[in-house]
Amino acid sequence: MKRFCLFAACACLLVDMSYAQRKVEVVETPQNSQAATSEKVIKRKVAIGRFSNETQYAKGIFYDKENDPMGKQALDILSAKLAASGKFLLLERSDLSTLLEEAQKGENGLSTIGADYMIIGSITEFGRKNTGKSGVFTTTKTQTVEAAVAIRLVDVSTGLIIYSDEAKGSADLTTKTTMGVGGRADFDATLSDKAISEAIGQLVENIINKCTDKPWRTYFLSYDADAVLIAGGKSQGIAEGDVFSIKSKGKKVKNPQTGLMIELPGKKVGTVKVISTGGDTPETEYSFVEVSTTTTIDTAKLSEYYIEESK
Repeated sequence: MKRFCLFAACACLLVDMSYAQRKVEVVETPQNSQAATSEKVIKRKVAIGRFSNETQYAKGIFYDKENDPMGKQALDILSAKLAASGKFLLLERSDLSTLLEEAQKGENGLSTIGADYMIIGSITEFGRKNTGKSGVFTTTKTQTVEAAVAIRLVDVSTGLIIYSDEAKGSADLTTKTTMGVGGRADFDATLSDKAISEAIGQLVENIINKCTDKPWRTYFLSYDADAVLIAGGKSQGIAEGDVFSIKSKGKKVKNPQTGLMIELPGKKVGTVKVISTGGDTPETEYSFVEVSTTTTIDTAKLSEYYIEESK
């Protein structure tokens, strides 16, 4: 009987030790992925103007705001998630003050930012803590990282914030030892990535929806006997044979409550058909188009027209 009890105790200890030595993985909350669709998508140009660290974490005497590693880490995570959706061309624009100034400039409704939308983000909360629990034979230690991220999405053509939200994410790593034997875990820097990634992941779907709710829009670059050109090309998904609507800009009225000018919906005056595309970069791409024969355009007032996809 004594031998049996001793054998059972040893077996339990070995099972516990085996559990303690297993690799502990952080499981992130799965994010909603974009369903595959055959519908043609014209990619929006999105500029990420700033992603800053507004917390006090890792801010010592030699802290450099322009080279904050956590801010750059968040920017890279956001860029990767947006690029993975296949709906955006990402343009990095680091000088925020210049961006906000340029958002109010430009001709034909186009700012010199060269983007349809601009994202401004910040890490608003960040913390790391270690907790533990000790028993007679076992000891458990847990590292936990929590982060909060705030995002603002600006419509460059109007300068208005069309989406603003904050989300929180967390990640933890647990190790367990039995009678001094088992897994050990030192400082794990990857938990920071996972916590920030989880927070950003909760916001990405809303960013995608807000950017794609509004029909894609572009403008005439040139209109003469030699050729008619519009902005945008191959990298955005524009291809030979695509047909878009030509609309005259709607009347602008002032909202007495906010003092802001609101542009009313435009009137369709014709269509254009893409003949070919050109340009070397997303910022310089263009398309040659053919205007429908029933369309009448006042070439002296090209800024009064825009080209829009049909929804």
